[in-house]
Formats: sequence, structure tokens, C-alpha cells
Amino acid sequence: RLPVPELSKTLDKYIASLEPFLREDEKRGGMSYQSGLSLRKKWANEFETGIGKVLQDRLVALDRASPNNWLDDNFWLNKAYLEWRAPLLVNSNWWLAFFEDDMMPASALKGETNNNRAGTTFWQLRRAAWLVWRTLDFKDKLDTKELHPDTTRAGIWFRNSTSKLFNLGRIPELFCDTLSTLPESQTKDARSLLVMVHGWSYAVPVYYPPTSPDAPPVLMSPRHIEARLRSVVLDVEERLANGEAPVPIGTLSADDRDKWATNLDHLLELHPQNKKSHQAMLHSVMGLSLDHTTYSIPPPVPSRNPPPHSVHHRSPAQTSLDSHLHTIRATPLNLHNRFYDKAYTLIVDPSTRAGASGEHSFCDALVPSIVAEYSIVQGVEIEEFGEKNANHPQGVDTSEPMWERLDWVGDEFIKRESVAAHQRAVKILEDSDDSVLWFDDYGTDWIKAIGNLSPDAYIQMVLQLAWYKTRGEFTATYETVLTRMFKNGRTETLRTLTSDARDWVLSMVTPGVSNQARLKALHRAIQTHTRLTREAATGRGIDRHLMGLQLLLRPPNGESADLFEDELYSRSAKWKLSTSGLSAGHLFKGTGFGAAYDDGYGINCELPVHHSGTSMRKRMANDSQCASLDLAAPDMIKFGIESKFHNPATSTENLKAAIVETMLEMKLLCLE
Repeated sequence: RLPVPELSKTLDKYIASLEPFLREDEKRGGMSYQSGLSLRKKWANEFETGIGKVLQDRLVALDRASPNNWLDDNFWLNKAYLEWRAPLLVNSNWWLAFFEDDMMPASALKGETNNNRAGTTFWQLRRAAWLVWRTLDFKDKLDTKELHPDTTRAGIWFRNSTSKLFNLGRIPELFCDTLSTLPESQTKDARSLLVMVHGWSYAVPVYYPPTSPDAPPVLMSPRHIEARLRSVVLDVEERLANGEAPVPIGTLSADDRDKWATNLDHLLELHPQNKKSHQAMLHSVMGLSLDHTTYSIPPPVPSRNPPPHSVHHRSPAQTSLDSHLHTIRATPLNLHNRFYDKAYTLIVDPSTRAGASGEHSFCDALVPSIVAEYSIVQGVEIEEFGEKNANHPQGVDTSEPMWERLDWVGDEFIKRESVAAHQRAVKILEDSDDSVLWFDDYGTDWIKAIGNLSPDAYIQMVLQLAWYKTRGEFTATYETVLTRMFKNGRTETLRTLTSDARDWVLSMVTPGVSNQARLKALHRAIQTHTRLTREAATGRGIDRHLMGLQLLLRPPNGESADLFEDELYSRSAKWKLSTSGLSAGHLFKGTGFGAAYDDGYGINCELPVHHSGTSMRKRMANDSQCASLDLAAPDMIKFGIESKFHNPATSTENLKAAIVETMLEMKLLCLE
């Protein structure tokens, strides 16, 4: 059970986290460090002996009355996700770009086919069917505890977290969204896949009905899933030939949350079919978007003479890599073909490029990345689509239709809103400076071997120095730390900018400082970061605790606290540098999430596992511990970086260059 931290220890750690900001303020002509520190200590002491003690007692009482813990049962979802009004597109939803399946023929990777239907291709549908089957096979193994039984704390946490990826969706509401409830597993909606093609939505049953009241639904074979997808595509082809056009529900779901809530209410009142379709989409087991375009990032147009910060120069190889990443994130060509409220959606384009995206509130990105790894670690097995699997399992009901249209009824108001929503979505995408950096000069094995350094802490120091090189100042930095050792645990904040991190960065940019002193400062910064990581992971962080205390304050009753009204309280939590790590990333080309602030960056770091082709695939496919792989990578680290083109203070291209320069600089430092 997530503990309520001791108030005095949280306040001590909070004051320590302010020290680098206070030193920077003094350096730039503000209040002296000692005066600023004394003032904050005074406010902290007054808080601890006054209103803070009252708030702590309230928090302890709330925890006792909560079934799981004080944070997740009462505050976290709303404050971290559901109260946000910004569109989910880029701002909240995560994205993962998969490596190509080496079982695909070369012609498939170019989108070449003799069976092009409605813009889709033969191998696109085959890979899609395989990925769906692999994903649901993993889900079923978790449900039956064949994988991750209740014998380990990690297994319980993972199964609980993964269950939130399926059969769920986010529902827009004015001011604060809600989450759908789980349907009964035997219902048709719960057994169906939400398939989107050309913006149309379909419910495609991928499980047979249970064979008895106590039996679970039976997953269909890849062959039968593929047949249903091909049938859907034929229906779409016919609708296109007839000049039909869908109500672009995907585009509407990409809009500002209050806008989407208003438009959804209008649709639900307009026609009963809309309510039926919406419920089926929410209850569907997961999403599958079959795109009909293969996207490539257009080159900059010199004649427009844009400002330098709004242009990202790429090599052909980088263009190919980032085009795949953008396809999964969404582009102006495919943004209508996603339901952004869905917890987990697979995406496959005509060239068989694939990936996954999802709504963030259900679980943190590590969880879907592990699910995705299982789905792609074993490539398409052609024999699974052969005649030996043509028959249905004995005793199952095969009378259900292969698919059902989930059509929406619109009107002139919705047409106008759809056009406006599309324009707003395109603006978000065109402003998103999203790219992935593959750094392959060395990896985490080298980092650990050279000085027994923590790879995570090392990379965080890289980001601190790279930021400083591009901005000439420091910023509050957020790193996600999982609290998975606790029931229903989610995350805690690690404040990466510490006094020791600041000292090390300044030593690196100050001429005349010896490399010995710089290396000593680096070791000290890494040790501090490692300690803070351990504290955050074991429920002894500070940011969730401070948030809980602040939310229990009762201003209408005249309650206030100088601690919370201090501008440095908010500034020290303005995460212009928002960072997170993933599990083993050798199966992902790139990952991403949006920057939290217009003048900041969202950075996802992949630390891949060393592997050796087919043998590694087989080991992972058959290993029930595949979700707990070591994060060590001998030869590569990947950085997924997102910022905003419109802001002159940020440039993903420039930050990538600064990261490479810093990584090489640190290597030389460690070698000396």
C-alpha cells in the first residue's frame, strides 16, 4: 500500500530541491541564496507546525478510508489527466513505432501489391491480423495467469495495469472527463475489435462467444481475423465507390476536450445510433487503424523562407525513420482514422509499417510498450494463415456476422464542427517537432562498465547539460519513476535538477576546471540522482505528497499556506524538460509523447536489450518473464524528442545535436 510520507521529511527534501533555483536567482541578480533559503525554511517550519499538520492528519484519515491508497483513489487520475482540456492528440497520447517484420517480403515494405483494396494492401492486412492475434493472445495468457501469476509483486502490478488497456475508453465531459466501465466479457461489444478504415468505424468480433456460461470467450485464429479484416475493406471499397463519406468521429475526438464533449453530447441527442456506436467503440477490446496512405515528411520549402527554429533538416534515412514515427503519432493524412479516446490502438499502413498509440490516463507508457513487445517479437508465421487453420474450433458459435458498421448520424452543425476540428488538429501536428535520435557510439553496458554508473542517471545528466548548452539556463525537470511495488501504484516525480546536477553542468561549461574535478562532480550528481530514484520508487517522493496536501486545503474557510503561494513552488514544478524511460527498445524504431510546455521538450529514452535475431525472438516469445527484461544496452540509446516549431526557444534538431555532443564529451571525460 502506497504510504503517506512523513511531513517533516517531505519538507526537508522539498527545500533541498529548491537550492539550484535559489542559486540561479542569486547569480542573475535576484535575492541572495541565503536569504531565499532562510525564507523558504521559515515557511516550511510554519507549515509543519501549523496548517501543514492539519492537512497531514486529513491525508492520513483519507488514506485510511481509501480502499487502495490516498493518491490513486482520490486525486491522481483527475489532476494528472482527466481535468486537462487540451486535445489528446500529441499533448497526452503516447506513440510507439515498431520495427518492420522481417518475415514480410521486400515488395510489401514498398506497399506494392496486386490486391490493393480501398488503398490497403494484402500484407498490411496480414500483419495487422497477426499483431491483433499476438496482442490478444498475450491478454488471454495474463487473464488466465499463464503469464505473471500472483506469486510476485511485479506480476500483480503488471496484470492489474495491463487489464486497463483493454475494453476501455475515455469519455469527454465538460471540465473533467470520465473513464468508461468494463463491459461483461461475453458481450459482443467486448469480444469485438474496433477497426477504422478511411475514417469509418467497424465492430469486428475476434472472439467466439463462450461455449458455456462459465467459459471465457475463445480467441479466433489469425486466419479468421484476417478474413474479417478483408471483408471490412471490401465494404469500405464499395462505400467509397458509392460516394459515401463518414462522420469524422476520429477527428472530433482529437479536439479540445470541452469542444469534443459538447459535440459528443449533440451527437448522442441527435440519433440513438450514435449512442450505440459510441458504446461499442468504448467497450471494444482494442483499436486497429488501417491507414490507406504511406506518409513521408515533405522537405522544407525554401521559397517560404521560414525562421530557422521552425525548420527541421533531415537526411534521407532520418526522414524515413521520422516519417514512420509521425505516421503512428498521426499526420494530416491519417488523423481522422484514429479514435483518440481508446486505451490501446494498433496502427498499420499500406507498406506494413506499424505501431501503437493510446490514451495515457489508463496506465503509464511502460505497460503498453511491454504488451507491444510481445506482439512484435515473433514475426508473422505464414503457416498460421494456411488451410490447416481453415476450420473453426469445435463447438463454437459461428453464426455471428463478420462485422458491424458503427456509423454515426450527423447534421450541418457537426459538419461545420468537423471542418474546424480538422483545422485545429492539423495545426497541432504541423507545430509538433517530433523526431528520434539513434545514438550508437556506445550504450548502457559501456556506461556501467566504465565506472559502475547508473545508465538512467547518466542519461539524465546528459539531458541537463544538453539543455543548458541550448538555453544557457536551468529548468525544472520531470522524470517518471514507477511505484509498481505498491498496490495500484502509478508514478512519482523525480526532480532531476539538483544542486549536484547543477554543479556538474557548470563545471563542464566553465573553462579551467580540471577533468578530474568534473568527473568527481559527475559521480556525485549520479549518486544523488540514484538515491532520489530509490526514494521515489519506494513511496518517499515529494511531489505527489505536496499535491495531496495542497488539495486538502480549504480556502473558503480561510486556510492558506505561504509555502504553496510562493512563486518558486510553482516554478520548481514547471516541467519544461519532461522525461520518461521505456523498457527494452530494440523492437521499437522510436517512441514519443508531447512536450508539457510550449518552450520545453517531451523526451522518451529507450535503453534496448542486447539481442541476437531469431534466438532472442524465440526466447522472449516463450519467456514468461519477457516483461521484466534488463534495460542494459551494449551499443545504442534512442531518444524520442518532441517540441513546438512555433517557439523560438526550442528546436528538436538542435537538442539532438547537443545530446550527441554531450554524450561524446562525457565519454572522453570518463575515459580520462
